[in-house]
Amino acid sequence: MTSESPLLSARLSVDYRNKPGVLKNLCLEIQRGEIVGLVGESGSGKSTLALALLQLLQLKGAKVQGEVVFQGENLLQKKESQLRDIRGRQMSVVLQSPLTSLNPALRIGTQLKEAWRAHANGTGDQCHAAVRAALRSVSLPDSEEFLKRRPSQLSVGQGQRVIIAMAILHRPALLIADEPTSALDTITQSEILSLFARLNRELDMAILYISHDLLSVAALCHRVKGGLSTLNE
Repeated sequence: MTSESPLLSARLSVDYRNKPGVLKNLCLEIQRGEIVGLVGESGSGKSTLALALLQLLQLKGAKVQGEVVFQGENLLQKKESQLRDIRGRQMSVVLQSPLTSLNPALRIGTQLKEAWRAHANGTGDQCHAAVRAALRSVSLPDSEEFLKRRPSQLSVGQGQRVIIAMAILHRPALLIADEPTSALDTITQSEILSLFARLNRELDMAILYISHDLLSVAALCHRVKGGLSTLNE
């Protein structure tokens, strides 16, 4: 066990208006550069946890109590303007449905550039270079033809890689992957797991991998946190 302060240390309880006790005294720690698997059945609160860590649950009318200490600061004490600077830059998320996570009306290049400009000031050339580098990092073409495609012109696997490229544009310290392979076929699942492992090594990026698939958790993660149903007791 390392003596270094964890990258993320959370102790959370979450209540919805019509469903109290969704999460109760859940404790989670993630070290820098670590891949932690969080296992739980469907409906056990895995996505609730992901949104709570990102401080997005309030938009759903939930009440979050406890603390989420990320890089030494309690996110529950931050203003929304401060949180917007953290989300996408220091902490990013990859969700399970890539094609619904992308805007169908906008080209891929436009969406990636908007994600870069949300947290960086720079020239158009710098933005273009960052977008191309992110695409290459996830083994996608960085050609103008690909950047001009719309989400409907991508396979599901390509869409998930675009979402991952968007999430790592600013090299966040923590990536939250919430069921990122559940919509993929077996071969593409294996490719995405290998991609996460490589990004973890190359970027020294911690990953919270949330899944009900024990095989994918065992293949990817350094450590596993037990099922949410146990944590809620």
